[in-house]
Amino acid sequence: MAYRAPNRLIRVDLTAGDVTSEEIPDEWRRRYIGGKGLGARYLVDELEAGVDPLGPENVLLFMLGPASGVLPGEGRYAAITRSPLTGTFLDSYAGGEFPSVLAGALEDHLGILVTGHSSEAVSLVVEDGDAQLQPAATWGQDALETARAHPEATVACIGPAGERQVTYATIAADEATHHAGRGGAGAVMGSKRLKAVVARGRPPDPDGAIASLAARETERYEGSETGRWQRASETLETVEFADETDVLAAHGWQKRGFEGASDVGVDAARAAADGRERDGSIPGGFRIETDDGETVPRGATAMSLGAGLGIDDFEAVVDLGDRCNRLGIDLIDAGNAVAWAIRAAEAGHLERDLSFDDPEGAETLLEEIANRSSALGDALADGVERAASTVGGADLVPSVKRMSLPNYDPRAVESMALAYATSDRGACHRRARPVEKAAFDGPWSPERTAEAVVAAQDVRSLRWSLIADDFVGEAVDEAAWLEAVDAPVEGLAAAGERIWNLVRLFNVREGFDREDDALPPTLTGPSGVDADRFEAMLEVYYDRRGWDASGTPTAETLSRLGLEDVAADMGESVGIGQLDGHE
Repeated sequence: MAYRAPNRLIRVDLTAGDVTSEEIPDEWRRRYIGGKGLGARYLVDELEAGVDPLGPENVLLFMLGPASGVLPGEGRYAAITRSPLTGTFLDSYAGGEFPSVLAGALEDHLGILVTGHSSEAVSLVVEDGDAQLQPAATWGQDALETARAHPEATVACIGPAGERQVTYATIAADEATHHAGRGGAGAVMGSKRLKAVVARGRPPDPDGAIASLAARETERYEGSETGRWQRASETLETVEFADETDVLAAHGWQKRGFEGASDVGVDAARAAADGRERDGSIPGGFRIETDDGETVPRGATAMSLGAGLGIDDFEAVVDLGDRCNRLGIDLIDAGNAVAWAIRAAEAGHLERDLSFDDPEGAETLLEEIANRSSALGDALADGVERAASTVGGADLVPSVKRMSLPNYDPRAVESMALAYATSDRGACHRRARPVEKAAFDGPWSPERTAEAVVAAQDVRSLRWSLIADDFVGEAVDEAAWLEAVDAPVEGLAAAGERIWNLVRLFNVREGFDREDDALPPTLTGPSGVDADRFEAMLEVYYDRRGWDASGTPTAETLSRLGLEDVAADMGESVGIGQLDGHE
């Protein structure tokens, strides 16, 4: 039988203990595809403005795309909710084996929508197109222990950080080697007392035509520059790239460049690895043995826990990354939290003996954060911005919308300042990464910067609604895949832009505006990003987006993108006047 895109959704009411199946509105699938887009449409529909992200009224979606399980490359899923760290819309992605097995287990369902709050710890078991709630015997265990408790299945779960609602807790899969990381989806899962989603089944088995399409696009990807880079280095090479281009923030954002970059980067991984995650032409990350089993360090591990903390011992950096993975805590925010604490102690804001290049001290503090087991750990569990508001040190580690920055320093490449400031979930380098080109031929004009950031954000919004592998997705023909799985999309050329604006409407409803699309003082000033140039970039960006001076999409933009109904339902909360056909 030919593979066809799923058209249903599993709804889980944890308060009542009910699991039901419902059809996804055809119009929503045509306009928002799946993944990010469809998840955003459900979030807009399900939530009232101002919902507590850690309250029972928030919802959590595990979303796939219409071709999940049959696309080339590594499968991915999206965890979508309102972020407890930032208060914004949140979509966080993870790859590995879990998404493809989940696609098979869900059968004709495109995702799972979780509502309410369970009175006891539970797991959700998905199999044969159905789902059941079961008591979670692994509550209190870390992410690796939880996965190993289900050897017959693949598991996405939380660790201690999620259980204790650390605002940047992750959802871990594949024995804690793949994480839906940034923004705290794991904390939302913990607030609902949902320990794990357990998927049992086989990935979809595509027919000949789809298999041929996947083979052609895999071959195209293998011959591309990105394909050759991924086979050689995966993301671990980013620490050396950032160091060589002078954009690597090190030692708690006090330096650019790290002498030990090569000691914690891809060459060190190659020397220590006992293989790659997968066989074949798209091999994934490097598998490194630890005392507790294998781990797979990523670029963020080397940048945040290596350069960011001044640690040039590869084994120590890998162990810190593995500890974060098992605790279920985001590597970037965790590394920045420890770096902030070190700098705050040096500045006299904290009475604590902390220093850079101290793996043992860093691990101790990471444990305290994940378990909220000390006053400092408890404060940092809510993010560096909130910790600084309590004890001081607001200018030590930069954040945007309360999410701390990845270690690409925008003071070196100003185009990244616009990417961070306008990211829909807080400081994020995944929505747009102009640093990859601007580091070599910058500085760019405000016009070129705005156009590059807008284009990247739109492309990724489309790609993350199909949920294609971030890297292999560059070779994916979205139209061909949607046709192949019989998932027609209305206005595909504008779909990415439509989805980005849909999410912007959600954030506007939650009170975000131009003041939030800003850089912290840490990054501006005489030696930082020029404030006038940044404002010029933002002005051009808003103009290209069709947003007004406050950062709200105009009525004309919403009409062009077919979002009038969404804006009308939101009413005055998004500050948009009467639209044609709506009051």
